[in-house]
Amino acid sequence: MSLVIAGERSGAGKTTVTIALLAYLIRRGLNVQSFKVGPDYIDPMFHAFVTGRPCRNLDPVLTSESYVKKCFSRHIQDVDYALVEGVMGLFDGVSRKNQESGRHDTNFDRDTRINYRKEEGNYDFSFASTAHVAYLLNLPVLFVIDCSRLSGSVAAIAHGFRSFNPELKFAGLVLNRVASDRHLELLQDALKPLNLPILGVLRRDEAVTIPDRHLGLIPAEELPNLHAAIDKLADLAAVSFDWEQLLPLLAATRNEGGEGSEQLSGTHSLPSGIITQKDDVVNSLGKQFGVRIAVARDRAFNFYYQDNLDLLEELGAQLVFWSPLDDLVFPDNVQGLYFGGGFPEVFAQKLSGNVLIREAVRSAIFSGMPTYAECGGLMYLCDSIVDFDGNSWPGVGVLKTAAAMGKRLTLGYREAVAVRDSSVLTALDEVWGHEFHRSHLTVEPSNPVYHSWRYGKRGEVEAVAEGWGVCRVHASYLHLHWGARPDIPARFLQQSADFDCKGVLGDRESELDFFI
Repeated sequence: MSLVIAGERSGAGKTTVTIALLAYLIRRGLNVQSFKVGPDYIDPMFHAFVTGRPCRNLDPVLTSESYVKKCFSRHIQDVDYALVEGVMGLFDGVSRKNQESGRHDTNFDRDTRINYRKEEGNYDFSFASTAHVAYLLNLPVLFVIDCSRLSGSVAAIAHGFRSFNPELKFAGLVLNRVASDRHLELLQDALKPLNLPILGVLRRDEAVTIPDRHLGLIPAEELPNLHAAIDKLADLAAVSFDWEQLLPLLAATRNEGGEGSEQLSGTHSLPSGIITQKDDVVNSLGKQFGVRIAVARDRAFNFYYQDNLDLLEELGAQLVFWSPLDDLVFPDNVQGLYFGGGFPEVFAQKLSGNVLIREAVRSAIFSGMPTYAECGGLMYLCDSIVDFDGNSWPGVGVLKTAAAMGKRLTLGYREAVAVRDSSVLTALDEVWGHEFHRSHLTVEPSNPVYHSWRYGKRGEVEAVAEGWGVCRVHASYLHLHWGARPDIPARFLQQSADFDCKGVLGDRESELDFFI
């Protein structure tokens, strides 16, 4: 069946509970597939670190309701257990207004829409909320409550969330940050009339907190003691959860060749040290493009949706993972560049100091190599990155602007229309993406890639010009999930296949000798 791990708000403890459950299951030698509701990149990194399998994002805004169901079904076919980590509070999502005409609404499934505002009960699913995804997948909710400042009121919270929409199924509760035996007794007494099982109790313990910074949790690859922390969470889970009741609820229900079972996890997709099966990808799209794509992947660039990488491979691309941070040699014989998001601002000095690679990237781009760059990748291609201390570090220098860090967080879903052709889109293509950054550009593009609107506000506010299209570069703050749009990676690979990479970087051995 599987469970959805939800909370009453952000910070209730969903991620800690999820990682603890995953760690315990893996310790027992079980195969587990995890999922994450929403557009987040960092929580899935922790999931993958624990399970050794890519975590899959379930986001009906960035993809579609149909894709969410297919993705879930597809990736539980070869596992024993599965769980879904929610996003924010259980009912926190986005408001969606019906559109009258045009392609604006085609990303959503016309045949599966439901009226989220029920006429009789007046209860609501916000679109793309944890509740919405739980409803789509017909999965029960394991509800996490932060009890650090609660006693008897915990019952009102649990009752309110359970009764808000009777169509949702609640498996039980996890009481988080419980202070003492007496505190637990008060919580149990208050909850007893609800007949809602308490399936877990986690005591208040600052030692199990995962550190964070300006965009959320610090990614798994930057935490040297993470193995020890995961072991501690597995120990905690062993004694904190009612496994006799939980294990049957977490068991995955497989299809026998059912919908979505044709595509499994990718072959070149996990962090270093994690091994996946070579035969996981079934060629459902047809290997149309035999090209090599250089994918920047290191501590500075690690925001990638696994499904995007899978689609590139299924279309025939060979993904060459490399590090603009640490490598001294640009990848051989590549015909396209893919820079994901991440934290280039944290590593700006080292990225800037790797002059050989910056020059090689600039040379490749100005030679016409198709390049796709999101958020952190866009920042790296700028003339400079200005860090939080005001220090300016030279970037690749393809985009004639600077990416300057600030206090203001830009966050939210976006609707966008391409106003020009690029390496991944054609003019008038419509996409749904997500922004999440604290940097801004000192000079805006004069010939932008997109006109974009905050999600649900098209027609009410003026469009924002966004994205750069220098040479054959598509660089934007907008993160895209290609799951429901395989035409996007197909166009990128077609553009790359048309590029002749021979001689692009000249005599690399002499260049390396010069910089060393």
